[in-house]
Amino acid sequence: MTPFVAEILGTGILILLGGGNVANDILKKTKGNGGGWLSITTAWGLAVFAGVVIAGPYSGAHINPAVSIGLAVAGLFPWSEVPIYIAAQMIGAMLGSSLVYVMYKDHFDVTENGNLKRAVFCTEPAIPNNFRNILSEILGTFVLLFCVFYFSEAQINDGSGTTVGLGSLGAIPVAFVVWGIGLSLGGTTGYAINPARDLGPRIMHAILPIKGKIDSGWNYSWIPIVGPLIGSIIAAGLFLVL
Repeated sequence: MTPFVAEILGTGILILLGGGNVANDILKKTKGNGGGWLSITTAWGLAVFAGVVIAGPYSGAHINPAVSIGLAVAGLFPWSEVPIYIAAQMIGAMLGSSLVYVMYKDHFDVTENGNLKRAVFCTEPAIPNNFRNILSEILGTFVLLFCVFYFSEAQINDGSGTTVGLGSLGAIPVAFVVWGIGLSLGGTTGYAINPARDLGPRIMHAILPIKGKIDSGWNYSWIPIVGPLIGSIIAAGLFLVL
């Protein structure tokens, strides 16, 4: 298990579980059809937990190009490793979304609405407004990265400052943050807050032989890429100032 493989697996599980929930929630004739926004936001938070548990011990579990770049801007991660991490994250996102399609293919086939099929793969705005849509992605990613910068390990309160390893439980805080972002800030764009999470599956939507699919929404695709990157850089800059 190398950092490259860990980022592929962690991001792949993130998209498999997150995208799988969206498919379960909106495609026809699934057991979970109509689960609603609380179901989707909860699943994405738990998907992050699963991805971090897998990748954390080996790569730090960035599973998000905005995290890799934000940490590099803050001087907490070497720039030389950023391209490798981003490549792994993109591969993982593409694999994860492909597995969602394979698993839910029967439900893709019986769902006529092309917008719903695309929504399983990538985000789109509830109300198109480039300024507010990109602001949503900037703010959501800012909150994510700013919280990440201030995560700390538990310590024994005996004056020694001994760090206590939490094992897999250490992945809970970031899962809660992603859950909270979705509940509070996700309603305008679907809160990608992760360029690989949106771009990788969007590419697969364009490639896969999905019955009755519509265009892949490339006119909007730049927002869930640029917005999270801006948000991560702002968070890193404020962290350095403070």
